[in-house]
Amino acid sequence: MATFALAGCAQEPPAPAGPSPVGTEAPVIVPGSPGAPARTARPGERVGRTPSAAVAADVRFAEGMIPHHRQALEMTALVEARTTTGSIRSLARQISAAQTPEIKVMTNWLAELGRRAPAGHDHAQGAAYGMATQEQLNALRGARNGAFDRLFLQLMTRHHEGAVKMAGEQLAGGRDQRMRLLAKDVYSGQSIEIARMRRVLESLPA
Repeated sequence: MATFALAGCAQEPPAPAGPSPVGTEAPVIVPGSPGAPARTARPGERVGRTPSAAVAADVRFAEGMIPHHRQALEMTALVEARTTTGSIRSLARQISAAQTPEIKVMTNWLAELGRRAPAGHDHAQGAAYGMATQEQLNALRGARNGAFDRLFLQLMTRHHEGAVKMAGEQLAGGRDQRMRLLAKDVYSGQSIEIARMRRVLESLPA
């Protein structure tokens, strides 16, 4: 009996092959997606999955979406001085609140890879993704009130459609977890805003 007892004590339990399920001790905090709050892991939930290595599609997404977002912020910055329409002002604030932190997330992610965020934005290069031309931006700056509202909604809707296209490409080819989460946020959030902008545009007086 003593021999069996010693043999049992000498055997160490095997180390877990993967992430351990959350137990009932101290709570485990799981970071949220960009712009979303963290949450407490559920008992039994497995956390700590090893992230996939970034691929070219991830880098292409971040380096393309940063200047794309910057142009959206350039357009929303024009709103307060050019229209008193409440729905347009509210939409501009919502776009700015969503896209400003997303630019920071992508910039920091690129820095971790040793890459700098693109400077400015290239109107011609972004034409396939709804970027406004310099002439269109100049027209937007010169418009006021109802004319501004209509042009802003038209340009921003096309701009959002381009962002949704970029996010779809990232979800199809990207591997990095952070960039995929951000792409999901862009895809869902901007799709909702597109529908909202179309409704507002339809409600404007002819």
